[in-house]
Order: sequence, then structure tokens, then C-alpha cells
Amino acid sequence: MTTLQLDAFLPYRLSIASNRVSGVIATAYQALFGLKIPEWRLVCVLAEGGGMSQQALGVATRMDKVMVSRAAIALVDRDLVERAPNPGDQRSHLLSLSPLGEQLYEQIAPKALEIERALFADFSAAERTTLEAMLLRLEAAAEAYEADQT
Repeated sequence: MTTLQLDAFLPYRLSIASNRVSGVIATAYQALFGLKIPEWRLVCVLAEGGGMSQQALGVATRMDKVMVSRAAIALVDRDLVERAPNPGDQRSHLLSLSPLGEQLYEQIAPKALEIERALFADFSAAERTTLEAMLLRLEAAAEAYEADQT
């Protein structure tokens, strides 16, 4: 009989690594910008993609509707994000960064890159390239697995 050893189970190890990295980022962004992880993700996605519906933000960030909604409300309340009617769907709104949100993003982006450099300081360029390729393959495999299960 095969026994599952959690410390050797790659999905578990990946989850632990992801949680540790997210924790480092969450601590920095909360202390520096007063942002929770879902909020800074929305700020970054909106900075890259412009006006988006909450549904599109959920797809882009892989966060559920409730998490996106709460983050969006918090950002609107802080005047970091603006809501506008969605001409393509009257039931939804388009969210975009306000000028204040754009200024915040200009502060967030360098900090994000600084954290990334620190976390990967002991990785060679080839290792980073390999890791990125492996993560993309893993995401594709998970997507294919999900599709097969439905």
C-alpha cells in the first residue's frame, strides 16, 4: 500500500511555498500601503489592463466573486478605484484606477519587484526561467485536469 507523506507531496509543498511568499508580500503591502493581498492584486491588474468588470477581475486574479467584491469596495472607499457604468452590460460596472490609485501603483510596482529580487536572489537566471516554464505547465495541467473532471 502506498502511503501519502505530506512533506513529500508536491501539491502540498507548492501550497506551503505559495503561502510563505504571499505572507511576505502581505506583510509588506499591509505595512507600507494598507492593502490586503486581494486589494493589491486588483490594483495591479487594473494598472495593467485598464477598466474591467468585477467578473473579469475574478478571472484575471483567480479570486472568487466575494473576495473581488470586498476588495473592490475597499478600494472604492479609499478613492483608489473608480466605478463607471459598463456600456456592454448594464448589470455590471467597470472598475479602473483613480488618479490616486495610479499614484499608489507607481509606489507598489517597485516594491513588488524589490521583493521578487530578494526572494529569487539565490536563483540563477536559468533556474528562474525553468521555474516559470514549470509553473506555466503546472497551471495548464491543473486546468486540463479540471476540465476532465466536469
